[in-house]
Amino acid sequence: MESGPEVNSGSGAERQNKQSSALRELMDGVERVSVSGAANPNILSVACDSRQVTPGALFFALPGQKADGNKFVFDAIARGAIAIASPQPQSAEIKPGIAWVELVPGTERRALAIAAANFYGHPANALKLIGVTGTNGKTTTTFLIDSILHAAGFTTGRIGTTGYETPRGSRKALNTTPESLDLQQMFAEVRDAGGTHAVLEVSSHALAMERVWGCHFAVAVFTNLTRDHLNFHKTFEEYFAAKRRLFEGLGAGAPDVAVVNADDPYSPRLEGLAKHTLRYGLSETAELTTKSFSLRFDGTQFTAQTPAGKIEVRSSLVGRINVYNILSAIGAAIALEIPRAKIEQGIANLELVPGRFQQIDEGQPFLVVVDYAHADDAIRNLITTARELNPSGRIITLFGAGGERDRSTRPLMGEAAGALSDLVILTDDNPRKEDPLLIMNDVVVGLQKVNAKYRIEPDREIALEMAIDEAQPGDIVLLAGKGHENYQILRDRTFEFDDREKARAILRRKGYSKQSAKK
Repeated sequence: MESGPEVNSGSGAERQNKQSSALRELMDGVERVSVSGAANPNILSVACDSRQVTPGALFFALPGQKADGNKFVFDAIARGAIAIASPQPQSAEIKPGIAWVELVPGTERRALAIAAANFYGHPANALKLIGVTGTNGKTTTTFLIDSILHAAGFTTGRIGTTGYETPRGSRKALNTTPESLDLQQMFAEVRDAGGTHAVLEVSSHALAMERVWGCHFAVAVFTNLTRDHLNFHKTFEEYFAAKRRLFEGLGAGAPDVAVVNADDPYSPRLEGLAKHTLRYGLSETAELTTKSFSLRFDGTQFTAQTPAGKIEVRSSLVGRINVYNILSAIGAAIALEIPRAKIEQGIANLELVPGRFQQIDEGQPFLVVVDYAHADDAIRNLITTARELNPSGRIITLFGAGGERDRSTRPLMGEAAGALSDLVILTDDNPRKEDPLLIMNDVVVGLQKVNAKYRIEPDREIALEMAIDEAQPGDIVLLAGKGHENYQILRDRTFEFDDREKARAILRRKGYSKQSAKK
């Protein structure tokens, strides 16, 4: 989901205080700060988006990938900012009375994270943080851990791709892991409501951009590592190095417990970094494992062998990949000393994860599944799961590749889908400002490499109907790429589009209904 948003668009948070905070107190712990202008004004709010500035604010002018926050300093001042934090020297044009905090270049985001924690009273220190990182499985794992914590009676926050949840309510996710200022605000909401835990997906972007700097994690979970986000990280080793930072510690000490996938080749490079490491998986080296498991369309059952004893798993989540996700969640729960009965209850309580192998049932004689898989390994896992569950039926896979992302992964997506599907419907995902046909041409290279049977239909809604029209009794239609997303991003506009709702509407138009299926 991460895209490296522009500094001045969509990233920012503020708190209106009854009590003010002195500027120098907010900058306590920030490297080699020099302050000019007003000596030590009282700060009423903090923002890193000039549009979020209110009177009495400290504005962080951060350099970004697409925009430089320093270009919005005068806008922030016009909106009432009384202090500016920037890596640039103070301009002579800045009017007297404005405090200027000159930051060490390259430490701007770390400075923001420290100031945000200071502003909100270090809320993370009052919580047990559970961070989940990896390429695939982060969202499902956080949902599982959160469900277990709720079963154990805890008040929590959950932060990730599908949205941000705190005791104060839910909000749309702009990034998998929000900016540090927003993150500290959410931690404060959990703390102030008497909460004790926060579970969050920690993306490689967030780690590289130090959004979680200064946060100590009680548990850090590693799911797996496959190719993704190389448009941002440039090399696979750089991508892994970003993930590794969660286990090395982020200015607040290494995690208490690392829960790592023993079956992933990168896990050995994470072991020994945390105070304790617990390995899960299906291999002989895993301390947390299962000898056998039952995979069905209505769920998964197995007995987990754990250092805390046997745990009976009954889950509505399906597929081999969710065996791994469940084991990782059990590992986190054991690290948090949750009783086994509560772990079992929490796993059983979670009925679905939005847009993750989400079945669309309108009484049709074939299965329709919506899934967020949007990279080659995720597509491979999705189709393999479907094939394991239904080895005799056909697999029809619809997907597209996102625009303004790593082009090199597109042929790999085509190759994975084409090699494992009986038919591929290639369509738009979120082309953004790229030409959709050029994106699809990149994917076709992989489809042709494996002599796949495929069709191209750029209009996603028409493509959805095409895929459903192709289905025969016993088949599986996989609608991949968008999952929980309810929008489509084109060059000139963003509009409402939800694969789940579109699929339901198409099925109903074709005369299917749950009621008629029961008769």
